Amino acid sequence: MNTKQKAYKIAKEQMYDNDAFSQWLGIEIIELDAGKAVLQMTVRKEMTNGFDIAHGGITYSLADSALAFAANAYGRKSVSVETSISHTIPVKTGDQITATAIEDSLSNKIGIYRIVIKNQENKTVALFKGTVYRTSQEWDN
Repeated sequence: MNTKQKAYKIAKEQMYDNDAFSQWLGIEIIELDAGKAVLQMTVRKEMTNGFDIAHGGITYSLADSALAFAANAYGRKSVSVETSISHTIPVKTGDQITATAIEDSLSNKIGIYRIVIKNQENKTVALFKGTVYRTSQEWDN
């Protein structure tokens, strides 16, 4: 099994298929590999706040899922220990947003990831940074 096949088996079959919240968000998996994930979703009206823009938790949640899928794709169960997000431009109903998670650093116990979220016009709408703790537990491969 190559790294992409392993990533899909873990992130799609063992994580996403049991993740009711990511499914409610309407997240689609575009690409997966060890240390990388590209996810996409469309913002719905019920995801907006009183300013008629997407609630900050929507982009955060998309990025958090990208972090989880990228970090866990190696086969070791990994959990976030620190995350942060900066929102750069508003996201509105109907916007299609794409989160790309890239691994910046990986050690035996810690992984650091940068997630860029862009809209359908390829404009950056948010920047997310996540640190995960890599446990010694393995996913079923």
